[in-house]
Amino acid sequence: MSTLPGPKTQKADPNSLEKKVYNIVEKFASNIPIQNDRYRLGYSLFKYMSDEGDSPEILVNSTKIQIEGITKTELAASLNEELGKI
Repeated sequence: MSTLPGPKTQKADPNSLEKKVYNIVEKFASNIPIQNDRYRLGYSLFKYMSDEGDSPEILVNSTKIQIEGITKTELAASLNEELGKI
């Protein structure tokens, strides 16, 4: 039995909204150590920026991410500030 090669993936356009939001979340990699938590938060924030999701204040609590070295309130405020620059 053999395994087929994985699907070819395309890199996201660096100027796309999705890539910008995921880059913001990656800035907090030291505070959100689990990669999957960062992906989950990035997706939720992308939905927020697309007018489909909740604000960062709600998402920091509802996504159940593990946070280290910063409070949830500080993280939400930092995310709001960074998202405002987009």
